[in-house]
Amino acid sequence: MRHSKPVLLVIAHGSRDPRHAATVHALVRRVRSLRPDVRVETGFLDFNIPSVQGVLESLAAEGVREVVALPLLLTRAFHAKADIPAVLRDAPPPLRIRQAEVLGPSPLLLSALERRLYEAGLTPADKSSTGVVLASAGSTDPEAIAVIAEIAREWRHTGWCAVRPAFASASLPRTEDAVRKLRALGCAKVAVAPYVLAPGFLPDRIARGAAEADVLADVLGPAPEVARVLLERYDAARTPELAAVSA
Repeated sequence: MRHSKPVLLVIAHGSRDPRHAATVHALVRRVRSLRPDVRVETGFLDFNIPSVQGVLESLAAEGVREVVALPLLLTRAFHAKADIPAVLRDAPPPLRIRQAEVLGPSPLLLSALERRLYEAGLTPADKSSTGVVLASAGSTDPEAIAVIAEIAREWRHTGWCAVRPAFASASLPRTEDAVRKLRALGCAKVAVAPYVLAPGFLPDRIARGAAEADVLADVLGPAPEVARVLLERYDAARTPELAAVSA
């Protein structure tokens, strides 16, 4: 009997900002190009269509039975722990759904952050004299905040002058405060690396907070490293199924 791969359903938050959905779709196109043998669909929690529930209903009506639902999130905060599981619980009964892990942390995401900094004008030779603000959207979840702080510590050990976390909402410090602290440390240059996937309200706030920085990188968006992380999470989520098939 031939066993087809589960459908990969990428679950994005959604935004009133049209740049958000456009960036999500660009990332999904890159994922498809890397793995043409995997069917990849996109659903949004809010603001955009198709909705997650709508995609699940359509898949069930087609006769699809296996789905890997992948939160397009960088940390395990409220959406990953509550919103998405609640939506998936309401999926049509024929569907068997596995929720994949969020994207971060991952060494590939650090590579994507550096890619964006180099695209914005830095070079590897700048690392030892450049302080970097790792600017996240922010969260009220202590686990998510701790993860961002740990990523900043790990990234510092790759050769940057200093790396400081910052948050656009819910937590402190703000991007502009982290920029000033790196100046005070004596870093020759200060760069802001948005640890966000797509443009929108909070990334725009990060950009405003980077006004006194020397370099502002773009959002992670459809970076090839991000697409590879999506596929890593997909493969990890479907491994138990593959083990059961081969047993």
